[in-house]
Amino acid sequence: MKKLLHIIATPRADESRTLSVSEAFLSAFRDTHADWVIEELDLSKEELPSLTTKRVDGKYVLLGGKDLFGELKEAWEDIIAHIERFLSAEAYLISAPMWNFSIPYTLKQYIDVILQPKYLFRYTKTGVEGLVKNKKMVVITSRGGDYASEQMKPFDFQEPYLRTVFGSVGITDIGFIIAQPMDMGQELQETKIKEAKDQAQKLAAQF
Repeated sequence: MKKLLHIIATPRADESRTLSVSEAFLSAFRDTHADWVIEELDLSKEELPSLTTKRVDGKYVLLGGKDLFGELKEAWEDIIAHIERFLSAEAYLISAPMWNFSIPYTLKQYIDVILQPKYLFRYTKTGVEGLVKNKKMVVITSRGGDYASEQMKPFDFQEPYLRTVFGSVGITDIGFIIAQPMDMGQELQETKIKEAKDQAQKLAAQF
């Protein structure tokens, strides 16, 4: 069966506005993709490996085109496990609210863990070549303010970063569902959540 990996980057569980939109996506996805399995990766409950000196040393070995061995290979076991889990999916759903104009720190750490040479990308004479081919991604987010205007777009470091970092490894088919603004009145919040849920259901059915 094909797998959708749902990467959750919010600790708020049922209180999360982002996850309420994601649930609308997943409900429609289940209805239209019976042959898919959905695997959940909650980063707030996951003990992600820290990038210690030894693990960073291992990255430079890989950048030099060599294989890991001995203590470096052992230090990388947790990293490789996360990479393999990521690569085992055919598609991805990321649920991540905007924090401080960007992404939650857990998602940044996860990206730093999995985005490794030899596994997700490699350097060639012409530059970086992404190794993650023919996979789709949906990012669902909520934002306190409205970053759609020309005045506020320069403060959005979330969507450009995620498009760039995952695009660099070969994932270029990325859809964004953005619920905004969330903190400018209850009535407006409810309207924007409903709009985002409707968009999520349509995207899931076409996914």
